Amino acid sequence: MSRVGKMPVNVPAGVDVSITNGQINVKGSGGSLSLAQNALVNVASKDGKLSFAPANESREANAMSGTLRQLVNNMVVGVSAGFEKKLSLVGVGYKAQATGSKLNLSVGYSHPVNKEMPDGITVATPTPTEVVIKGADRQRVGQIAAEIRAIRPPEPYKGKGIRYVGERIVIKETKKK
Repeated sequence: MSRVGKMPVNVPAGVDVSITNGQINVKGSGGSLSLAQNALVNVASKDGKLSFAPANESREANAMSGTLRQLVNNMVVGVSAGFEKKLSLVGVGYKAQATGSKLNLSVGYSHPVNKEMPDGITVATPTPTEVVIKGADRQRVGQIAAEIRAIRPPEPYKGKGIRYVGERIVIKETKKK
């Protein structure tokens, strides 16, 4: 059996988990998320813990039990604590400004780039060269961060561009005469 699938998910106080009609719904202070339950996995709730067991002995059911367990754990963590991604803008004149649910980026193009945030995702700019994306859904937070990074990915010669905080860019050596 999957090692990840064997571990139960602890449901903290203030988080409500319900399993109905093939849907797993998680509600908390950070919002509500839902996920379709897989037929290969049996989900049981007991004493504030969720357990996941494969429905049969197949390899797919074993793999799916660990996958579903981790997806539900991400939902529980998301509605209780939330997820965030930090991006850093590196380059002369590169700056970001958040107004409401819009992000305005000046990253070396002839025009400013505007990015609209979907519902459930908030964006903040503590400094003009830093962007913080927060939300309850881990996948959506990561996807929005990747889309913002793709506007101007770091280039390999000077390292200019939008990068994740802590990301290491390998700088290439320039051509010699």
